Amino acid sequence: MAKRDYYEVLGVLKNASADEIKKAYRKLAIRYHPDKNPNNKVAEEKFKEAAEAYEVLSSPEKKQRYDQFGHAGLGGASSASAGGMNMEDIFANFGDIFGDAFGGTFSGFGFGSNNRSRRLKGSDLRIRIKLTLEEIAKGIEKKVKVRRMKMAKDVKFKTCTNCNGNGQIAQVTNTFLGRMQTMSTCGQCQGIGKIVDHIPSGANNQGMIKEEELVSIQIPTGVTEGIQLKVSGKGNEAPFEGVNGDLIVLIEEIPHETLKRENLNLHYDLYISLPEAVLGANKEVPTLGGKARIAIEAGIQSGKTLRLKGKGIPDIEGNGCGDLLIHINLWTPKKISREQKEMFEKIKNDENFIPNPKQSDKSFFDRVREMF
Repeated sequence: MAKRDYYEVLGVLKNASADEIKKAYRKLAIRYHPDKNPNNKVAEEKFKEAAEAYEVLSSPEKKQRYDQFGHAGLGGASSASAGGMNMEDIFANFGDIFGDAFGGTFSGFGFGSNNRSRRLKGSDLRIRIKLTLEEIAKGIEKKVKVRRMKMAKDVKFKTCTNCNGNGQIAQVTNTFLGRMQTMSTCGQCQGIGKIVDHIPSGANNQGMIKEEELVSIQIPTGVTEGIQLKVSGKGNEAPFEGVNGDLIVLIEEIPHETLKRENLNLHYDLYISLPEAVLGANKEVPTLGGKARIAIEAGIQSGKTLRLKGKGIPDIEGNGCGDLLIHINLWTPKKISREQKEMFEKIKNDENFIPNPKQSDKSFFDRVREMF
């Protein structure tokens, strides 16, 4: 089933402010919150859908790409997309948005009120991958070495004695209304409920160490320059058994030697000689899959565009392929022999060589208009 428009999901207009988007998400998140809808799969899906929409529309960079290219422009950049963000991810990223909607005691799905310790999320890692047009057209699996923060072996933890593992400290104050109790994050464990008891050699004060790992990245067909892909869980690990960050892959396109890309279409400039233009010819042109032979009709005009259907870039959403557009250019020699000059002197006033464009012959401006 096709994804719904993110603005439609949150019930806001495209020109909605960041504050309006946040308020709309908070309203939906509270309505479909798991604590208010226990064992309700429909509410759970709506809760996740709202989180996915908010993650994109609350980020100026992702919102700009979404406004320009729709879901295809994200290319998996939304961590809330299918197979990505789960309930714990949502609460780790957006838990503060619920504010006091649950009496100040809520800390995340599945934790319950008796254990208010929070789970940390590891930081995301970002890399760039350069792709040729051939790789983009076919799709490819890339294996890259990534240096990630991981939990060191033999690291040991113990329950925080300051908060007894709850992650929060109760503070009682006397007011003119009576004694009031408030909860605050434990300063010793930062709300985790655990502290490091033993740090192995080479690890930091959280028991983390940097290690190199070979990560496999599946590049879909039809990606474009600037698209970001996400490999879930391959960012830095989080300390204290938290949620791993993600690996964000920025796509860079390597320019082709002869073909120029324009969205899904490819362009190629084919230069032909005057005899070939007059007599016609068979020419070979490059494609992303190899080469193709095309027939040049006799009397072809410079500036004419030939089209090879389906020889462009596949659509990232699987909606067919673009075309290869071949632009005919007449090559005029700058130097000719005496015999050649005499030949052209004889025929230059011949009526066959005097320009006589027909109404069906398109002008430069007509061709430009068709392109746009």
